[in-house]
Amino acid sequence: MADLSQQEKQDLIRQALAARKFAIAPYSHFTVGAALRAKNGKVYTGCNIENAAFTPTTCAERTALFKAVSEGVTEFTDIAIVGARIGEVNTLVTAPCGVCRQALYEFTGPALHVILAKTPEDYQEMTLGELLPLGFGPKNVL
Repeated sequence: MADLSQQEKQDLIRQALAARKFAIAPYSHFTVGAALRAKNGKVYTGCNIENAAFTPTTCAERTALFKAVSEGVTEFTDIAIVGARIGEVNTLVTAPCGVCRQALYEFTGPALHVILAKTPEDYQEMTLGELLPLGFGPKNVL
């Protein structure tokens, strides 16, 4: 598990909450924010962006990941994820979808520290390997 302090975890969650405010979710009405911490300490945020064609819709986690990769950053240590229906406080944590789990795994492997949060004070922690136990990446593809 990552060596983040309680304050650092809460700050990462707050950044995910702030990113969620930019989500575009006219179809699901479920907004998600993510804050992905790179190995160098820089944080990349993302939100979900829906599209009527559905296929071009992207999740918050991949938005943050692709922003970082597009700037040359490919090593990550932590991610915080928050989600809720518009105008509601979520009573459950929001976990990354299977596509996002695999996309993150490609860069981090199983060690990525994942924080699934309702609020900065109420969250669960696990590794990406626990969320995607049989994930694979470029190092183990034939």
